[in-house]
Amino acid sequence: MTAHEIDYRIYGEEMQYVEIELNPQEAVVAEAGSFMMMDDGIKMETIFGDGSKKDSGFLGKILGAGKRILTGESLFMTAFYNNLTGKRSVSFASPYPGKIIPIDLTNYGGKFICQKDAFLCAAKGVSVGIEFSKKLGRGLFGGEGFIMQKLEGDGMAFVHAGGTIAKKELMPGEKLKVDTGCIVGFDHTVNYDIEFVGGIKNTVFGGEGLFFATLQGPGTVYIQSLPFSRLAGRVLASVPRGGKNKGEGSILGGLGDLLDGDNNF
Repeated sequence: MTAHEIDYRIYGEEMQYVEIELNPQEAVVAEAGSFMMMDDGIKMETIFGDGSKKDSGFLGKILGAGKRILTGESLFMTAFYNNLTGKRSVSFASPYPGKIIPIDLTNYGGKFICQKDAFLCAAKGVSVGIEFSKKLGRGLFGGEGFIMQKLEGDGMAFVHAGGTIAKKELMPGEKLKVDTGCIVGFDHTVNYDIEFVGGIKNTVFGGEGLFFATLQGPGTVYIQSLPFSRLAGRVLASVPRGGKNKGEGSILGGLGDLLDGDNNF
């Protein structure tokens, strides 16, 4: 193996975190801001790129950092090393309600494609790169843009998805139509494209967007029930405008807030 062989355990239901157990000289890399806690003795280091061997040398590190800019991520990642004797643990938390999905890249031919904000952490040695769409339509209308994240290697990686997760095993030629924002990731053997919803009523009044994604097997697909964009949209829609409370949940509006004790004095 080129990636470090790590053990893990996932805790929780709606707000999960993953605990990574590191043997001596093992390490894990993670997105900035995902760290939760760690045992005493683990060394934390900020690095360019993903720390994989592909990024060795100054030029490789610059290219690795550039890839992360294209996917909308920070220039830096954080590596956690166990340089002592004995096992040490480090934990990483979900950014919002949902599930953490463990991805053993050896089961996916060494390559897995995921949304650009789905990656949480991985064994050191796993390459976190970019996957460009080769089709113009997908790039212009695919919802997540023409750039997705590409996880490569032979180690463990962990991605996060919102809400409940549906895992689909597509047979050769089998198609699945999905809302573009609900895709978490898929096997590199899956063909991904977009399709126009069609119909003037669907287009104007459907409320589901003009396009949906088509995923064609063979391969594994992970779908999320609550994309972060959908969650953020609902939160923003509920924010009071002009300092006025919407009085949601009651036909009495503001008077209902006075009666139920929700007083914003």
